[in-house]
Amino acid sequence: MKQKLLIAPLLFILFHASLGQKVIQLYSGAAPGSENWSWSEKEDSSAMIRTRVVWNIVHPSMTVYRPDAAVANGTAVIICPGGGFRFLSINSEGNEVAQWLVKKGVTCFVLKYRTVHVEGDAVQAMFSGINNPKTFDEENAVLIPLAVADTRRAIAYVRGHAGELGVKKNKIGIVGFSAGGTMAESSAFDYDSASRPDFVAPIYAYVPPAQHTDPAKDAPPMFLAVASDDQLHLVPNSLLLYNKWEEANIPVELHAYARGGHGFGMRVQHLTSDTWIDRFSDWLNQLGFLKK
Repeated sequence: MKQKLLIAPLLFILFHASLGQKVIQLYSGAAPGSENWSWSEKEDSSAMIRTRVVWNIVHPSMTVYRPDAAVANGTAVIICPGGGFRFLSINSEGNEVAQWLVKKGVTCFVLKYRTVHVEGDAVQAMFSGINNPKTFDEENAVLIPLAVADTRRAIAYVRGHAGELGVKKNKIGIVGFSAGGTMAESSAFDYDSASRPDFVAPIYAYVPPAQHTDPAKDAPPMFLAVASDDQLHLVPNSLLLYNKWEEANIPVELHAYARGGHGFGMRVQHLTSDTWIDRFSDWLNQLGFLKK
């Protein structure tokens, strides 16, 4: 009986260790530009948007999801959840996306980039900010360059450690949602050889006015998805990017769904927008990123 009592907790520990994912810190110390940030990261379920959220991110990191070796194809995707730069919708726009893509052989990295400091409820702060655009935009103007720097560093890290991570240096892409879509589309501009993504997928992305520039000749292929009934009216942002990529003759694909609202992510709403990730997979396969 005593032996059984000892084995049971050991099996429990081993089982949960196998489910655990590696977490990579992007900076060895304080992240540049936010050295004086001293608040603590928080995570909780939000009743308002019915999903788990993370906020007050000070130390950017990536959680790694590895595919089974039998299906791994060397492609890496950095996943940037959204949340109005106040929080990250870590499940429906992060972990659940990774869990879907690893079945296709993709190694996934769910990115926690820096967010605006929030006292109290982060989701409520995001909605309050939208209703007070002047302050909201001022706070975003300070935060976005820091978050973009985290994104570029994430891409460069994966490329610099491709061998040990089991991915190919020329098969590293990024997908982002809403504010995370800002991270994805921003990575398609002003990159260097280390931080250039091989494909980008801004999903119902917000594009800051300063980003309304033309892509470089070697800009990566782009996949876009958005709902026509997006409550934040972000369809024009996707059209802007689509037109710029199309005019530059760079591969681009756009899916504008009739319904889905803002933040559909991996939610099951029994709408055609539920299938955006299938179309994303088709697109990746067509470009050769899902082939071993």
